[in-house]
Order: sequence, then C-alpha cells, then structure tokens
Amino acid sequence: MEWILGAAIMALLVGVMLALARAALGPSVFDRLQAANTIGTAAMLLLALMGFFTGRPEFLDLALTYGLLNVIGVIAVLKFFRQGDLGAADADIVTKDGSQ
Repeated sequence: MEWILGAAIMALLVGVMLALARAALGPSVFDRLQAANTIGTAAMLLLALMGFFTGRPEFLDLALTYGLLNVIGVIAVLKFFRQGDLGAADADIVTKDGSQ
C-alpha cells in the first residue's frame, strides 16, 4: 500500500514540474494562470496524500482550505484581467474613460 502512495506522490510531483514549465514558457497570461491553478490543485492533493501517508487526518482540512483559497485566487485574478480592477469601493462604477 505504501508504494502506491509513493507512486501517486511522485506522479503529482512530475505534474507540478510540467506545470512549472508551462508557467515559465506559456505564451499568454491565461496559460500561466492555468499552470498556477494546476500547481495549486496538485499541492492540495499532495497535502491530502501526505496526511493519509503519515496518518494525520488534519492535513485533509488544510488541503480543503488551500483548495478553496486556490479557487478564490483564480477567480480574483480572472476578474482583474477582465475588468482591470477587483471592484469599486463605491456603488458608482467609473469606467476607464472617466464616465459613470
């Protein structure tokens, strides 16, 4: 059973290395963002596997929290690239040309 977990951890580490290569070589910002999301997902899975491997179930809570933060971060970055900011402080939205 331990060799299966070790193989899964090694496969995830290879996936992280490939995602790092995609982040470094990606031609667009969205390729780099997808690589960052893949790295975050792999890190979440690594935390869960390490918790199972070491017999510490609290690692699963950490992995779920990290996964939620990963999703929120990706949504925030996508909103920033689409709108140019993360939200106006007032209810009045001012566009880039200054009109309301």
